Amino acid sequence: MEGKVRIGFYALTSCYGCQLRFAMMDEILQLLPNAEIVCWYMLDRDSSEDEPVDIAFIEGSVSTEEEVELVKKIRENAKIVVAVGACATQGGVQSWEKDKSLEELWKAVYGDGKVKFEPKMAEPLENYIKVDYRIYGCPPEKKDFIYAIGTFLVGSWPEDIDYPVCLECRLKGNTCILIEKGEPCLGPITRAGCDARCPSYGIACIGCRGAIGYDVAWFDSLARTFKEKGLTKEEILERMKIFNAHNPKLEEMVDKVFQFQGVKE
Repeated sequence: MEGKVRIGFYALTSCYGCQLRFAMMDEILQLLPNAEIVCWYMLDRDSSEDEPVDIAFIEGSVSTEEEVELVKKIRENAKIVVAVGACATQGGVQSWEKDKSLEELWKAVYGDGKVKFEPKMAEPLENYIKVDYRIYGCPPEKKDFIYAIGTFLVGSWPEDIDYPVCLECRLKGNTCILIEKGEPCLGPITRAGCDARCPSYGIACIGCRGAIGYDVAWFDSLARTFKEKGLTKEEILERMKIFNAHNPKLEEMVDKVFQFQGVKE
């Protein structure tokens, strides 16, 4: 990219943790000679969401009708769109209860509260616009952002991660939480890049970086292992859906395990 690269940071429905992670990075200051930050409400309340940009970083899930229109507008104005964090890439934990209606969920959280926006079920960014690249995590790793923005600035393209957390866990010599401790760890189906942070502290992975792409997230294989350890179909789905509720193959693959073994749940 020639000249100063125009960058925008945009927020949908989220905890704003992804933006906060980036805003606290000293490395952002090193971008300034080569980049112009056009929109970033967390840092500048006078930002405009209508400006054309070279790179748009969007965090949060699409959870209102107004956000549907916003992301379409951002897509029109941006050469590259990057979905940032679990909410933007997977719909976030607010997508967990897909089996309940919006009205049920709203009542459980807000009671009779009203908002000025028109709410909808939370969905990932790619359900509405073309996403060019994804930065995973809840929140993302700082190194992933630096890597992505660095490659964009030199006119290259960042590589995606296509292997599971288990690989990083083994490289660190960790005790396997799934096999050796018998806990329901989602490391085998979760995209690596976190350096196996949770398993390294003896905590089972809950899948915050989302399932590995490229059709190599074997929900059925892991579900079979979970079943052998005594988990019911409902318990397995509940755990896998925390960050993968929108994965089109999740329920189908888990169902196969129980149908094949003649178990009706």
